[in-house]
Amino acid sequence: MTPLPAAALEPDLPVLYSFRRCPYAIRARLAIAASGLTCALREVDLRNKPQALLDTSPKGTVPVLITLDGRVLDQSLDIMLWALKQHDPERWLAPETGSIESMQTLIAQCDGDFKQHLDRYKYPDRYKDTKIGERKDLGAQTSQAAGAKFLLQLNARLAIGGYLFGCRAAWADMAIAPFVRQFADTDREWFDRQPWPRLLHWLSAWQSSDLFKRTMDKYPPWISGDVGTRFP
Repeated sequence: MTPLPAAALEPDLPVLYSFRRCPYAIRARLAIAASGLTCALREVDLRNKPQALLDTSPKGTVPVLITLDGRVLDQSLDIMLWALKQHDPERWLAPETGSIESMQTLIAQCDGDFKQHLDRYKYPDRYKDTKIGERKDLGAQTSQAAGAKFLLQLNARLAIGGYLFGCRAAWADMAIAPFVRQFADTDREWFDRQPWPRLLHWLSAWQSSDLFKRTMDKYPPWISGDVGTRFP
């Protein structure tokens, strides 16, 4: 968390740098929308990153949130927790079963091994000469199969109550769903044929929800000098 000069802040709203299709940015927007908070959203072109984003967070990835007190949050899970700890009307941080720590463990599996396999499945040409640990990457089909193992584990969890930690959505559902969506859309015909009916229902219900639709509204590209677009 890096302080930002007060003069750089919009006086009324936190500022969120985002990119509509990025799963990390989707999870951040989900939490902000669910919390009832509002921010000034700045939709960026990742192929032409604005200098203001780079000045705020040199790593140049989204999402990045600038709070009203000048803190910079450039990790999606930190942004989710920032929003939900202020207001959590759907009780995402109080799952019916398990705990915040158990949700963190499952999210870490998603963000770790599963995300590596997802990237190699979706963008095989980028990773053809790379390794996962000590193993050489063997291509999209191998990564598809490896990622599917995690999805089968999710399907088994969903059999208990319909969600990952009980009978209602929690933080883990909303943090993981954007990445499952990206995996599914890589080859939707194949994905829909797999033996994970509960996962298919869970993903479909999430994508049909009003919250997801609000989160995926299209916004014009941000122009330097503008405050941003009010979200949600």
